[in-house]
Amino acid sequence: MKYILWAIRIIVGVLFIFSGLVKANDPLGLSYKMDEFFEVWNMHWMMPYSLAMSVLMIAFEIVAGIAVLIGYAYRLFSYLLLLLITFFTFLTAYVLFSGKIKECGCFGDCIKISNEETFWKDVILLVLAVVLVIYRNKIKPVFKGYSGTVIMITTAVFAFGMQWWALEHLPFHDCLPYKIGVDINVDSKIPPGAKPDRYESVMIYEKDGVQKEFTMQNYPWQDTTWVFVDRTDKLVEKGNAEPKIKDFVLSDFDGNDLTETVLTMPGYTFLWFVKDPAEARTDKMDELKALLDVCNRNNIPFYMLSSATQDATFDFVKK
Repeated sequence: MKYILWAIRIIVGVLFIFSGLVKANDPLGLSYKMDEFFEVWNMHWMMPYSLAMSVLMIAFEIVAGIAVLIGYAYRLFSYLLLLLITFFTFLTAYVLFSGKIKECGCFGDCIKISNEETFWKDVILLVLAVVLVIYRNKIKPVFKGYSGTVIMITTAVFAFGMQWWALEHLPFHDCLPYKIGVDINVDSKIPPGAKPDRYESVMIYEKDGVQKEFTMQNYPWQDTTWVFVDRTDKLVEKGNAEPKIKDFVLSDFDGNDLTETVLTMPGYTFLWFVKDPAEARTDKMDELKALLDVCNRNNIPFYMLSSATQDATFDFVKK
C-alpha cells in the first residue's frame, strides 16, 4: 500500500502543480473564465473579485500540489485538496451537461482538452483524493523540522510572484491570438486553401406516426403516404475555414465599423487599449503624452480603444 499511496501522491501532486503553473502564466485568463460562470449564474456582484480569486486559486493549486508531494500538514491539505477537486468536478460537470459554458479552461489557454475529457479527469482525481483522505494517517512528512515550512513558504512566494510578473508585464508564453508579432489584418481573414464546413440537407417525413430522415437523393417525394414535416441542414464534415482572430471589431460611438479602415492604414498605427477608464493606471501618462506628440508631429495615426461609454472615455482623455 505504501508504494500505491506514493504513486497516487505523485499523480495528484504533479497534476495540481502543472495545472497551477499553466494558469499562473496568465491569471487574467482564469478570471475571465470565472466571469463567464458569474454571468451565467447571475452573480454579477462577484465579478470585481474574480482576479483576486483567480490568483488565490492558482497559488493554492501549486502550494497544495507541493504539500501532497512532501506530506506537509497532510491531514489539513488532504481535506482541502478533496474540497477543491470536488468543486472542480462540479464545475466541469456543469460545463459538460449544461452547455451554457463553452469550455472550463482547467489548463488555461495553452492546453485545450475536450469538456468530456476534463470531466473524467476530475472524476479520476476525485477518486484518488478520496483514497488519500482515507489513508491520510499513513502518510508521513518527507522533511523534518523547519525544512518543510521553508519549502512551503518558498513555493507560496514563487506562486504569487510568478502571477504578479505576468500581470505587470505579459504572460511568459502567450497562447492567445494577439501575441507579439501577429499581423491582426492577416489573421482576421480565412487562410487560403481552408476547407469550409460541409452540410447535407435532411428531409424529415412522417408515416403512420413515425418520423424518418431522408437525404435529397432518396426522400419520398412521389409517395403520398409520407407527410413532409421539416427540413434541416446537418453538419457532415467539419472544415477549418475559420480565421485565427474572429472577434476583433473597431467601431466609433456612432456604431460605424472602422476595423478595415484602421487595419489597412499604411505605415505605423498606434492603438492604445483602455479596458476600463475608471480603473486604468495613470502613472505613465507623461510618457504616453510624449508618444502622442511624436505621432502628431509625424502624422502617425493614434487611437484609443475602449469598451466604456462615451462620457467615461472623454472624461479619462481629459486627464
